[in-house]
Amino acid sequence: MSDVNKTIQKWQASFKKGTDFDSWGQLVEAIDEYQILARQLQKEVQSSNPSDFTEDQKKTLGKFATCLEMRSAALQCNQSQEEFKLEDLKKLEPIIKNILTYNKDFPFDVQPVPLRKILAPGEEENLEVEEEDDTATGAGSPDSFPSRVPGTLLPRLPSEPGMTLLTIKIEKIGLKDAGQCIDPYITVSVKDLNGIDLNPVQDTPVATRKEDTYIHFNVDVEIQKHLEKLSKGAAIFFEFKHYKPKKRFTSTKCFAFMEMDEIKPGPIVIELYKKPTDFKRKKLHLLTKKPLYLHLQQTLHKD
Repeated sequence: MSDVNKTIQKWQASFKKGTDFDSWGQLVEAIDEYQILARQLQKEVQSSNPSDFTEDQKKTLGKFATCLEMRSAALQCNQSQEEFKLEDLKKLEPIIKNILTYNKDFPFDVQPVPLRKILAPGEEENLEVEEEDDTATGAGSPDSFPSRVPGTLLPRLPSEPGMTLLTIKIEKIGLKDAGQCIDPYITVSVKDLNGIDLNPVQDTPVATRKEDTYIHFNVDVEIQKHLEKLSKGAAIFFEFKHYKPKKRFTSTKCFAFMEMDEIKPGPIVIELYKKPTDFKRKKLHLLTKKPLYLHLQQTLHKD
């Protein structure tokens, strides 16, 4: 069997695994599988290496990845489940199976999504053996970071009588190799106990500067739901990400989280944990024994 046919077979198996999880109601596992496959397809689409796929086939793969992202987003937000159903996604199975000979119009009016070079849950564990491998490549990096990534921060929600909104200022993060992180930013999400998103996920812009063992952000993040409407056991997650030039993708280095009973006005310092991000908070391992933390400032707004 040729390499390209092995790749297609692998994609088929991943697709079936995801749709099986989806049909069984194992939503977290389905989302993970869909996101991993979407990233693999996007990487093939955007690869500058000689390819076994034509440009038209790459466009089809890009659209397929978009549909995976759409289904994944629908599962993460209950009210949008009608937007892209499992039966819609299953209509795409013949396309991935016959991608080398497929010549019909794509069944859905979607566009390929741009490659974000962010690995899906679990994928980076296989690709990254040594986290510290390329720390030396950042030696001599400047004190200020270029603001290449505008971020995806959202404005504060309108106030409602008797309801509380939360603004979190991400001040800085302490890391022993702070000066060697390239294009660092933080992804902020709000998850329930099963790891399902309760809010839109937001990315900060790239950090403004580094100083000794600190990377400074000084940016406000508006939590996109009134606190009274968040489910019991919810938590706010902060994933620190940075670009790895040797591997040419953005990787999660560590994460932190804040539970509902920690929400109170004023400063808070929270511990950093080793990746992969455990949204269910069951297997947590501290990143370091050193006194290095994520520094936040909380502001509550109540009408």
